Amino acid sequence: MLYIIYQEDRADGAAIRAAARDEHFAYLDKHEDILVLGGALMAEDGATRTGSVLIVNVPSMADAEAFSESEPFRKAGLFSSVKVSRMRRGQWNPAAAPKSAEGN
Repeated sequence: MLYIIYQEDRADGAAIRAAARDEHFAYLDKHEDILVLGGALMAEDGATRTGSVLIVNVPSMADAEAFSESEPFRKAGLFSSVKVSRMRRGQWNPAAAPKSAEGN
């Protein structure tokens, strides 16, 4: 089942994000078998991170919550809010995705 994890940063979270960045990416690499999509939420300036979204494929809400609670950014206290919701895969068009991580 797919779950989307929508997380918004604290206003003062930039230092937390920078400090936990390597551990965050190591955690995502460790769980690449369940990670469908992940990326930072961005301010309109295209440089400022304002949160993150992760879509995971796990058997239950409990598994999605456990994944989220163990994620290093969350453990470090980066987020002002976290919402985990089950979702249904509707349209699927990876060819429409941008060619670069920054959306180019």
